[in-house]
Amino acid sequence: MAGNRRADRRGGGEASPLRLVAIAVILIGLVLVSLRLLPGSPFESNAAARWGDAGSTTDDRSTGTPTDRSARQPAPAPSPSPSLEPLPFQAKDLKLDIEGWYSWSVLDRRTGKIIGSKNMDETSTTASMIKSWIVADYLRREADAGDTPSDAKLADATRIIRDSDNTRAEQFYNSVGRAASIRRLLSMCKLNDSSVAPDGGWSRTALSPRDTARLGNCIADGTAAGPKWTKWLLNEMRLVRGAGDFGIRKAFPATEQKQIAIKNGWIDRTREQEMHINCLAIGDTWTMGVMVKYPIDMGYDYGMKNCQKITEALLRPGV
Repeated sequence: MAGNRRADRRGGGEASPLRLVAIAVILIGLVLVSLRLLPGSPFESNAAARWGDAGSTTDDRSTGTPTDRSARQPAPAPSPSPSLEPLPFQAKDLKLDIEGWYSWSVLDRRTGKIIGSKNMDETSTTASMIKSWIVADYLRREADAGDTPSDAKLADATRIIRDSDNTRAEQFYNSVGRAASIRRLLSMCKLNDSSVAPDGGWSRTALSPRDTARLGNCIADGTAAGPKWTKWLLNEMRLVRGAGDFGIRKAFPATEQKQIAIKNGWIDRTREQEMHINCLAIGDTWTMGVMVKYPIDMGYDYGMKNCQKITEALLRPGV
């Protein structure tokens, strides 16, 4: 019996069939798990992120609605407005060796801005400079009435502007109502400093350099002569010749002078014992008024040259 018991214990050390099956199942399970984790295996898990793949993003999980990425882009900065070319003039206080009184003003036709001397609102008598308005007033009124000036009248207007003819200017002034014409000037051109002459004559109309620049703009923008005659009048003012061709535009290069329209005035005032010299000029983007007064015995030429001298002192370098 003792021998049989020893035999039973040896038999009990061998694996039973059930234990072998269990071990096999565990081994197979471990193999399958290994295969799912092995890259490239047919059993690989689809949920595992591969190296180099982009994983799932928050946007993909949050909603099924496509994201508008343009809404997240910063708003484009507004394009800057193109800057205006500077005028040929620079604002500054002038300390010139000029006898008597002088004043100047420049108007930027693009913006309406006016610069000038501290006394640009002070007035002087216009003399022939006012003839630019008298002719403009005549031409506009003719057009408003449905009439066209005769060739003879246009020839007279040419003489008034180009040659500063006093006799024809007086005739035109009478035809437009004399002082009533100057009151239209003050109203239509919005002149704030100026006034009708006490005697109602055109020569003693009081204008400031600031209002002279405004008069130039009133002519240039078509208000004074109206749409039909503005181009004609500006062309005549570019053709001023002889004694009246001096002042502002003479400060510019010769190639530019022909494009600048002008009307000047010059007179000896015996009552005041003064010379009154006035300059009006119209450029493409600007208008300018310069006025000087000084002792009568110094003659015309002194004031004519000083209109130019003042302009030269205000021009930007390189003009």
